[in-house]
Amino acid sequence: MSSTSNTTVSTGGLPSRRNTELAMLVFAVLLPVLAYLNVGLARDGAVPAGALGYGLGLGLLAGVAHLVMRRWAPYADPLMLPIATLLNGLGLVLIWRLDQEPSITTPALGGAMAPGQLMWSTVGVALFLGVLIFLKDHRILQRYTYISMLVALALLIAPMFYPPVNGARIWVTIPGVGSLQPGEFAKIVIAVFFAGYLMVKRDALALASRRFMGLYLPRGRDLGPILVIWGISLLILIFETDLGMSLLFFGIFVVMLYVATERTSWIVFGLLLSATGAVAVASVNEHVGTRVGNWLDPLALGANGGVTETAQAMYAFGSGGLLGAGLGQGYSRLIGGIATKSDYILATVGEELGLVGLMAVILLYALLIQRGLRTALAARDPFGKLLAVGLSGVFAIQVFVVAGGVTGLIPLTGMTMPFLAQGGSSVIANWALVALLLRISDTARRPAPAPASSPDAEQTQVVRA
Repeated sequence: MSSTSNTTVSTGGLPSRRNTELAMLVFAVLLPVLAYLNVGLARDGAVPAGALGYGLGLGLLAGVAHLVMRRWAPYADPLMLPIATLLNGLGLVLIWRLDQEPSITTPALGGAMAPGQLMWSTVGVALFLGVLIFLKDHRILQRYTYISMLVALALLIAPMFYPPVNGARIWVTIPGVGSLQPGEFAKIVIAVFFAGYLMVKRDALALASRRFMGLYLPRGRDLGPILVIWGISLLILIFETDLGMSLLFFGIFVVMLYVATERTSWIVFGLLLSATGAVAVASVNEHVGTRVGNWLDPLALGANGGVTETAQAMYAFGSGGLLGAGLGQGYSRLIGGIATKSDYILATVGEELGLVGLMAVILLYALLIQRGLRTALAARDPFGKLLAVGLSGVFAIQVFVVAGGVTGLIPLTGMTMPFLAQGGSSVIANWALVALLLRISDTARRPAPAPASSPDAEQTQVVRA
């Protein structure tokens, strides 16, 4: 094999690529600023008053994050931070653009949300910096494998003690802070637990008892973990009617189980259990059943006498065409409600930026996921590999579930598009997720220490120490 292989472990000293990151960060800041100007010029024919402040604020957040990367994660992947900055910046522009529509920015619907989203983005970047500064080695998290599962369950159960919002119990209210969605943070903690658990149990889970139709069937006693996770995901769906988090919770376990054992049978069993549970719950739960009904017949009349929001989103995609109507010139307000800025914000992208813009955004997500999986391949320890796969899988499943729900591929789940949609909990949790991936990447790409020139020299170093 050639010496220029895929591995990132080297004693010769790899370039840190921080200058490359800086150049891409400049682009990642300028593009949202230009989009902000475009919205103002299209709607009012003038440069919006807050353009300078928005550009300076986004640039300051990106600059501080870059300086911290240079100091505490100099060998981390150079693409993840610019992509996250670009997506977050575009999300702020889209939310501000929708704030300009009076019909969906009434006090009853929460008013203007862009200022609050900017504040939560700042908190998210602060948490990003904290993870990079204080988490010196991702392997420390392995010590808290079972504690992390207890924390995750506590986060998932907490919304049950609060009243439902829009038919789902996914929020908790903290006085002085507002509403938070604990499930967004639980997805990261769950990935930590699964990485630690599967690293220890993967050999037992990889054993097969017999072969059936080309698949290695797992032993009966080894089905226990996946059945327990399936049961927990069903309970979440039943008591909290949180279809999105249930799919994410169960899906990430199946993905990590497949990566750890390399058994295709686990994927098949996971899909069968997921489909069975979803059909069973949809038949008895009105909220979930309504969403499935809207997916099957989006043109059916809704509660307000018009077609469903799913149909309105389809109209938005259709009217956008290839190149879109232009930022600020669409009719996303017809979708109505707060969902326009959260669940259905991707419809605004499709209408105003067209198929080209929508695919560009999807490719940004795909590139971020690819860099996470590349980090998993480069990681030198099993826990780091599984954790990077888990975090990348969390991100990938969430993007697929949201994009699939908005485009009509699957029923809408109520989850938010990472970085793009309105939601404080989501943006904070996703910045923490990117920080963990960068910490693993820095450890994986960091050059290995050069060996001592001779045994005598090594002994001398030890004595002097």
